[in-house]
Amino acid sequence: MDRASLIGLVLGVAAIVGGQAIEGGQLGILMQPAAFVIVVVGTLAAVLLHHPLPVFLKGMRMARWAFRPPESDALATIRRIVQWSHTARTDGVLALEKYVNTTRDPFHKTGLQLLIDGADAAKLRDTLDVQIVSYETHERQAARVWEIAGGYAPTLGILGAVLGLIHVMENLSDPGKLGGGIAVAFVATIYGVGLANLVFLPIANKIKFAIARQVAEREILCDGLAGIAQGDNPRIIEAKLKGYL
Repeated sequence: MDRASLIGLVLGVAAIVGGQAIEGGQLGILMQPAAFVIVVVGTLAAVLLHHPLPVFLKGMRMARWAFRPPESDALATIRRIVQWSHTARTDGVLALEKYVNTTRDPFHKTGLQLLIDGADAAKLRDTLDVQIVSYETHERQAARVWEIAGGYAPTLGILGAVLGLIHVMENLSDPGKLGGGIAVAFVATIYGVGLANLVFLPIANKIKFAIARQVAEREILCDGLAGIAQGDNPRIIEAKLKGYL
């Protein structure tokens, strides 16, 4: 669990609610179902229109990465690569066959199999680089679902405020309702700006951070396997890969 995300979310909500309470405003006025529907459902509709459905669904699933990011241990990957390099140096590259079936990560399996099949360092690096770029591109497309939502939400909040003001203008004959009506109208703006800057955009950036960590781990593997293919000393490979840390 990423406690920083949880603490940040709680502090963000507390800042808005606490600020309203300090100003002496009623907390109940922040609870406006109409404004919530306009902003949230409208943003959802805009994001669905912006992205293909598979990308949208993947982006929704990736939201959990903001609170429970995928496991990534670059140091463990470096240790594994150093072990492979020792095996290849003492018993030959074909001895790495035993590690293929014990490796769960498909990217690791692909790299090991290329090395066993005799690919030189340049071809191995080129092949794995294509997979790294493809992985990063697809993952970032899904992360942009939240980034795009953060762009649309404030605009939908303004739209909700305008609709609320139109409703206020319809009641100009009753001055007693104008103050409260205007306050309610601008709650939609609070929802739009608040959700964008406290939820949508932070989630997008947290997902991008997790993606960057996974890409870096794949680059570590790529460089390590290329070093084994070149016949580099295991100590040199280890020293080079620890530079990523």
